[in-house]
Order: sequence, then C-alpha cells, then structure tokens
Amino acid sequence: MDSIDLEVLKTCSAWLAAGQRCQLVTVIRTWGSSPRPIGATLAICEDGRVVGSVSGGCIEDDLIERVRKEGIQRQLPEVVSYGISADEAHRFGLPCGGTIELALEPLGPHSRIDELLERLAAHELVARTLDLGNGTVTLERARPGAVLERNGNLLVTQHGPRWRLLIIGAGQLSRMLAQIASAMDYHVTVCDPREEYRAGWPLPDVPLVHAMPDDLVLEMQLDSRSAVVALTHDPKLDDMALMEALKTDAFYIGAIGSRANNAKRRERLLQFELTEQQVARLHGPIGLYIGSKTPPEIAISILAEMTAIKNGVPEVLQINHATALASPPSAACST
Repeated sequence: MDSIDLEVLKTCSAWLAAGQRCQLVTVIRTWGSSPRPIGATLAICEDGRVVGSVSGGCIEDDLIERVRKEGIQRQLPEVVSYGISADEAHRFGLPCGGTIELALEPLGPHSRIDELLERLAAHELVARTLDLGNGTVTLERARPGAVLERNGNLLVTQHGPRWRLLIIGAGQLSRMLAQIASAMDYHVTVCDPREEYRAGWPLPDVPLVHAMPDDLVLEMQLDSRSAVVALTHDPKLDDMALMEALKTDAFYIGAIGSRANNAKRRERLLQFELTEQQVARLHGPIGLYIGSKTPPEIAISILAEMTAIKNGVPEVLQINHATALASPPSAACST
C-alpha cells in the first residue's frame, strides 16, 4: 500500500507516459484552520481525473472545473490562494478567515518525476527543489526531519518515508501493521529469525530481515523518528529487541501481550541493566482501546497510539479518549 504522496507521484508518471498533460498541486502555506497540512499534494489530469487531496473537496472541485474548461495551458508554475475573504472561505469550505496557498506545477520530462520515483524506490528521503520562476527541478538527498520550505522562488518539498518502524515478528498482525504503516509514510522493516517465516512473506516492498532482533536494533541506530513494535509473543525475541530499543531515542516502543505478561516482561527487562525510567517507556499492553479483535483492527489501534505520541497528544487525553470508547477500559490486544 503506497502513501498518498507516492500514489500521487506514480499517477503523474503514468499520465505523462501516456502522453497526457497533468499538473501537480502542492499546499505550500496555510493561515488559520486548514483541511489539509502543508505539503499535501493533488495531481490533476487534463481530462479532469484527480488523485490526492489539498482540501476537503471544495477546492478540488474548483481546480477540476478550471481544467475541464480551460485545459492545462500554463507552461510555468503558478501560486494561487483560496479563502482570503469570508465569502471565499464559505464557498471553498474553509473556516471563516482560513486561507490556503497552493503551487500549481505543469509537469513534463523536466519535472524529473520518474527519477524521483527511482530514488524513492531505493528508500531514499529526497528533497525536490522547484524554481517557481522557470519550472526547473533539482533533486538531492534530504536531511532527516526536514519540512517544506519556500525561499523566494525556490520551493523545496520532501518525499519519501519520514519515519521508521521496526516490527519484530512476521505473522499476520505484522503484515497488517506493515501495510497500514507504509501508507502513513513509515519506512517499515520486519525482523524475524525463525525458519518457518523465511518463505511466504507477501509484501515485496517491506523487507523481511532474518537477523537477531537486538543486533538489528543496534544496526539501525534508531533515533527520535523511529518506532519499534514487538509482536512475536516469544520473550526470547521480543525482549532482546526491547532491551536494546529502550536505550535509544525511539519515540515509541511497544510490545503485544496482556497486562500480566507485560508486567512480567518489565521485571525481566530490569534484570538486563535497564533503568526504571527506560523500562517505563515501554507501551504494553499495546495500542489504544477501540474494541479491536481482528489483526487489521489491532493494527489500527497500535498505529492510533503511535500517531498520538508522534503528534504530541498528552497521555491524559489518550486515556480519556480510550475511557470514553470503552467500559471498562481495556487494552487493544490482551493476548
């Protein structure tokens, strides 16, 4: 499953290969409330087909209508704004006073979309610089944590997985988690040294590494944009990964299991010369409570908790939300 950004780029490549004109629309600035974040993209084909999103739909409707009436005539990029006045805010579905600024970029061979896709296929994080004055494009390796920037006529957008997720175990739940996380801009790696999981891994774009989990954690040099989820139910594998992961700056470290099993796991981890503060970072039972039963539902609950932490949602709000959804509150997966 591709991320939205990757889906937009692949669709642009397909349209260009078919000889169709198309344009890439990017959110470059917002004021007040905005339906989509800075960096969100939309591609429009000359026949009115679209992929991606830059608003709740109203701005897309206006952009599509313009293309259908006028075609894609522009040769150079253009910056447009929506929602400057209260009337426009109402018309385009923006909250009163909200404004969104978009870059409209007509695409062609000079846009280097195929080269960008090749570099993304190699799991490279790429900075794409568009000169809004003449339409030229340059590509270079992006620095971790970089965000969209506009310096005069230069618009620099970031492409590729912004976050890393290491999953321990290659079972059914791991497959569900890997698929959804990939669509959320995570570069996912699955680790499982067990022989029975060497064959049949169904996700060609997600590497399955047959290594000892603790060795891989050390090799990956996890940082504050990394997460680790242990899903094997085997202490020999899960604990090995966790004891090294808890020493890193990874923003999220979680393990599947019941409250009782996780309490025992914490006791074991304290015997590996981890401090109480390090062990306290472990999330387990894993995930926000949403009444999940099936692997896809459990995967969603795990990613919901990861997303809340990544976005800085206070833990008390997470607990209150979970309590509102369930009575009595429980873990997303208690097995």
